[in-house]
Amino acid sequence: FWDFLILFFCLPVVIFNEITKKRLLGDMSCRIVPFMEVSSLGVTTFSLCALGIDRFHMATSPQASARPIEQCQSIIAKLAVIWVGSMMLSVPEILLWQLAQDTSPVSGVATEYCTMKPSSNLPESVYSLVLTYQNARMWWYFGCYFCLPILFTVSCQLVTRRISSTEKTECRGTKHSQCESHLNCTIIGLTIIYGLCTTPENICNIVVAYMSPDMSKQTLDLLNLINQFFLFFKCSVTPVLLLCLCKPLGQAFMDCCCCCCEGCSPDTATSEGSADSKLKTEMSSSIFFDKPRESPPPLLALGTPC
Repeated sequence: FWDFLILFFCLPVVIFNEITKKRLLGDMSCRIVPFMEVSSLGVTTFSLCALGIDRFHMATSPQASARPIEQCQSIIAKLAVIWVGSMMLSVPEILLWQLAQDTSPVSGVATEYCTMKPSSNLPESVYSLVLTYQNARMWWYFGCYFCLPILFTVSCQLVTRRISSTEKTECRGTKHSQCESHLNCTIIGLTIIYGLCTTPENICNIVVAYMSPDMSKQTLDLLNLINQFFLFFKCSVTPVLLLCLCKPLGQAFMDCCCCCCEGCSPDTATSEGSADSKLKTEMSSSIFFDKPRESPPPLLALGTPC
């Protein structure tokens, strides 16, 4: 959902600015766009950490296959912590950026651009904190939004594989272990895409921090545009990759789309088709949320003992 917000709000603003050299929504877009982009990095970072912890708990649980389904309130609470924490860490971006104007020496046309410069109207204590954040922004990016999710995911995967390799061989090859392996591959795929898309931004931040006096404004703008392109690419690829790698989630998504299409069509589905779709959805959700498969009730003996 946050990737959708980035593509829905930030992408049109960036395209409009590159075409017209004017900032859509003015100074507010200069503050909101970096805030949403950094919040997107935080949401992805902490989500990967939460998924790594969940896989680790599944590997270390004594009765992993019998763990009950997680309640909706618990999931919403985790999402709230991830989203609120990511937005709180991104608040300095709102105070750091502001709109500026520059006149081209060749064409004489005034262009608007966003500059990383705290406003002098801020209180002295807040102004000093924003300056401290600006000086440490490069290493904060590199440590929290790049090293943390990658190292955390790799560590959880190594520990999970080590624990799984020490288990009894009789538990291997079951459907539950195959689902666990599928989910682990999904998390690894999401981490690889995130690492590849954030590597250019961290390299550009380091280059700009140490070589910005020797670089022209056009070069800095080009590097910033490349960073935003990789961010939009990540936001576009991540949902598709998640639906392709995680088959239960992809099947549930297709079932929801089919249900919406059937609801819009004049012809109603038969009871057999509805029951089959319901059965597939229940099986998909049970696999994804590690819901235990209920055993059928015992059959009662009918008739004579013969």
